[in-house]
Amino acid sequence: SPDTRPIPRNAEGRISFAGTPEYVGNWEGLLGTMANTNGPNPANIPEALSYEQIPFQPWAAELHAMRREGGGKDDPHTRCKPSGGARMFHTPYGLEILDLGEQVIFVNIGAPHSWRQVYLDGREHPADPEPSWYGHSIGHWEGDTLVIDSVGFHGDNKFWFSRDGYPHTEQLHLVERISRPSFDKLRYEVTADDPGAYTAQWTGGWFLNWA
Repeated sequence: SPDTRPIPRNAEGRISFAGTPEYVGNWEGLLGTMANTNGPNPANIPEALSYEQIPFQPWAAELHAMRREGGGKDDPHTRCKPSGGARMFHTPYGLEILDLGEQVIFVNIGAPHSWRQVYLDGREHPADPEPSWYGHSIGHWEGDTLVIDSVGFHGDNKFWFSRDGYPHTEQLHLVERISRPSFDKLRYEVTADDPGAYTAQWTGGWFLNWA
């Protein structure tokens, strides 16, 4: 049945992605996929593409097919390496989101116990960001939706940007949209733009449960 608990807000009136004194917890990261691989996935957002629609470049399609056959055994995340982008939202033991006003901090509870900063103070991306696992992230609010723009990632040899193993290059540019349609649901949408691995930008995402 639908969760009728009111969605919490912080002292500034913004939507809160945290719990409350009565309902302590975090966001589970185990459901959903970037794309629909065997028909529509009810855990995915409606905008998620089918696997056949992903605009792979030939080398990326070949590499991803090999990763699917391997069942994720080569995912650097399973060796406790930090993982940026959508992969951070697919972490066992959950994810915590802290709104500090001029920054939002994402904290992985499990795996590499890593954290990511998103700057909301109006700064721009550096002209030549040093590549890193989480990239350089800036954000803003569109109503109750947090919009995050990230560039400056390590290439594909360092991490997978999704648990599904979709390849990427250092040209990866992600735009994420995060909202809370109900107390117990987080909506995660990500658009990937990487001309080194895909012929066009594409969008996927899923819902996370409060636990």
